[in-house]
Amino acid sequence: MSANSPTPSVRPGARRGLIRPLVQDLHGYVPGEQPKIKGLIKLNTNENPYPPSPKVLAAVKAATDGRLRLYPNPTALALREKLAARHDCAPENILVGNGSDELLALATRAFAEPAAPKAGPERATTPAARRAQSAATIQFFMPGYSLYPVLAAIHGSRTNVVALAPDFGLPPLAVLRKSRAWDFDAGLSFLTTPNAPSGRGYPTAELDALCAAHRGVLVLDEAYVDFARENALALALKYPHVLVARTFSKAYSLCFQRVGYFVGHPELLGALDKIRDSYNVNGLGQVAALATLDELPYYRANFAKIIATRERLSAALTKLGFTVRPSQTNFILARPPAFPAAEWLARLRARKILVRWFANSPVSDSLRITIGTDAEADALLRAVRAELRAPRD
Repeated sequence: MSANSPTPSVRPGARRGLIRPLVQDLHGYVPGEQPKIKGLIKLNTNENPYPPSPKVLAAVKAATDGRLRLYPNPTALALREKLAARHDCAPENILVGNGSDELLALATRAFAEPAAPKAGPERATTPAARRAQSAATIQFFMPGYSLYPVLAAIHGSRTNVVALAPDFGLPPLAVLRKSRAWDFDAGLSFLTTPNAPSGRGYPTAELDALCAAHRGVLVLDEAYVDFARENALALALKYPHVLVARTFSKAYSLCFQRVGYFVGHPELLGALDKIRDSYNVNGLGQVAALATLDELPYYRANFAKIIATRERLSAALTKLGFTVRPSQTNFILARPPAFPAAEWLARLRARKILVRWFANSPVSDSLRITIGTDAEADALLRAVRAELRAPRD
């Protein structure tokens, strides 16, 4: 445009009309902060403190050759075959995604209808209306993974949010039935197990009972299961309406590569396969995940170290006055003493220790602390002791 060209007129609010109202008003998912501060101890995003196996790193480096100009296997077939052998199922029971988050998003598109515009009372009064309402419902327990409501909002579905018990346990099945709080016919339901952000694990028998009673698609999100005492993967092979989500990020030190997978019935996975992006899992991610499955003893040793550090840190913080929830994950949820959680967040950050605080949530009185190395846990404890000794305003 030349200096003499007329300035285009811009009407206030004109651009709003270019964006769907649903998207314009959407509150997006807020990921954990990824600051670049020298010397920062980062305990806010549940990353594994230990690096991938040296053999995994070598496999990725070796793959940075002429293959980079080629498309990767579109279905991650070799990885699906190796995962199927590990889980004693068929490759058709496995779908690999760009992190498990992509698969959760695909599930919202495949299994839940967008809700019809509200034209009357929220409560459906006829069998047909109730069926339509359930088909357009995405439900989940709260507190839970904060991505679930965002996915439902993006899709335009109705949400049904069910509160966990005060100790973060699942409400008894009889209570869910009697109260009608839980929609057993909902198009799609999410259940994080172990729970985030509390860290609480759920017995497989308890999950089995819920799966048996449920009729809609139920996703058991096992992002942290490698740090837990039990897993529910067998339920995805037992029930045709149940999917189990797994990831290579948390336990296997591959956050950077973004590889996750669903285990479940081929009919459900076939529906997701129809709507996923082609070549959705990059080639280096597939190479890294394949190499990881050959190095499981290395990772199991890391799990044991993280669990030991988790228990030691929990005990030490408890002695310092924190209320620490029992955890079966690679993080803990701790209610601090002396001053509010938000103030602890700022004070620890000033000491170059970053933890996670969820404002405007049921756990806003607490901090979620990722389990780092023993040295990082010791640094956190030193900082806590120093703050407790410091004069207060």
